[in-house]
Amino acid sequence: MNGSAWGGRLPRRSVIGMFAALGAAPVLGGARASAAARPSWTVLRARPARVDLGRRTVATWAYDDVVPGRLIRATAGGAVRARLVNDLPAPTTVHWHGIRIAFPMDGAPGFSQEATRPGETFDYAFTVPDAGTYFYHSHVGMQNDRGLYGALIVEDPHEPLRYDEEYTVVLDDWLDGVNGTPDDELRRLNASSEHDDNIRSAALGGVAGETLYPYYLVNGRRPSAPVTFSARPGARARFRVINAAADTAFRFAIGGHRLTVTHTDGFPCAPVTVDTVMIGMGERYDVLVTLEDGAFPLVAVAEGKRARAFAVVRTSPRAAAPTPGARVPQLSGRMLTYGDLNARREDQLPTATKSVRVRLGMRPSGNEWTLNGRLANDPLRLRVDEGETLRIIMENESPMWHPMHLHGHTFQVRGRTGRRGPRKDTVNILPRERLRIDVHADNPGEWMFHCHNLYHQEQGMMGVLGYGPQRRDLRMTHNSSDAHGHVDRHKRGDRTDGRGQEKGRRRRHGGH
Repeated sequence: MNGSAWGGRLPRRSVIGMFAALGAAPVLGGARASAAARPSWTVLRARPARVDLGRRTVATWAYDDVVPGRLIRATAGGAVRARLVNDLPAPTTVHWHGIRIAFPMDGAPGFSQEATRPGETFDYAFTVPDAGTYFYHSHVGMQNDRGLYGALIVEDPHEPLRYDEEYTVVLDDWLDGVNGTPDDELRRLNASSEHDDNIRSAALGGVAGETLYPYYLVNGRRPSAPVTFSARPGARARFRVINAAADTAFRFAIGGHRLTVTHTDGFPCAPVTVDTVMIGMGERYDVLVTLEDGAFPLVAVAEGKRARAFAVVRTSPRAAAPTPGARVPQLSGRMLTYGDLNARREDQLPTATKSVRVRLGMRPSGNEWTLNGRLANDPLRLRVDEGETLRIIMENESPMWHPMHLHGHTFQVRGRTGRRGPRKDTVNILPRERLRIDVHADNPGEWMFHCHNLYHQEQGMMGVLGYGPQRRDLRMTHNSSDAHGHVDRHKRGDRTDGRGQEKGRRRRHGGH
């Protein structure tokens, strides 16, 4: 968000102060609002906008003319009610990344809804069952690589952690309005079979990404005009870190501090203290930090791309500000691994009752990415039946790493993890690696399962986890050129679907 809206001080005990900093009224009431209270509607107006990234204004698409979009807060067990107003020249949706959501609300074009056409609206109304750090973004074509994303924080009404300050940190790679558009970049990649071998990372097993971006952002700000997170010396701060980028993994650290990881993709884990965390696209980590006296660099190195996103953590008004290129020894210190992470005992999933093998591949064209040899236009479908636990054995036979994301569920990572493995919805799998995830089938629907590298996703690496026999009335229409889809049965007025979930309402809109 522009200016100081996503920086500054966000005391955990002062939700009204937080929304004053945001320049908006509370979206869903206070952090301790009753889960039974019926929230007011949040309006997300998607439209072309000119956005200040810090000493550079660009033309892009955004929610309400700001990047990131407004911060939405809710309470676990409570509800989110958000009205998408589409003032874009193209169809769009909103996907609620990581939420164990009712299928009609997932924002998956052609599956859970028909994409909302220009001039129309769509009402998203759903329960948020699990506390944690999540985000929302468009799920049509390359729109997520513009400015169509924002954070969704679900408070725990019985929060066990103790901390003084809370900050939301949204990381992004940015080219829109600088080097053409994301669609231009996708066309360039589709016209070539080559990959930039200079974008390399040993930690990611080789080639780290498809393209170099001109800017890397923290909360919508370039390093030349960074956001500042302010607190008092000795404060215990919770940083909720979200990677909303399209093609960039970030190596995250705070100069002069260690990070105690408490949550991954929203779910608690046994605390583990490290120096740095590698965050793939779509992943989120919560970390606790006891802040020293001074001013410190918060950095997110664009892995393999010889650049970084940058912000300032300040506890002293007199301390000299760190520079964007400040040396941060923690970046080469102990890095978190999945093997460090263990879910709480109460978050263990039932023992898997069957397994399926999924091979991640690349066709000889060099720009088509597959699941079991199939592209998104004829997607791999993994069948499950409600109540069973499916073990998905992923084998990455492609030359690049992939952050694999499953809609509507959190799985439990097995294999290279600790005794119990973390609960996650997005997991990084390296080249030549074999990784097991267990999925408990407790949320019926047809759920996208895809790489969260947006270029790989658009070049075919998208499948489906579906309940029961295959439905012939659904067709994946993720690309912006064909996102009108054939699913129109959720356009009717609000009603429940048998699980207390409100279904979407789509309408033509005039002035608002």
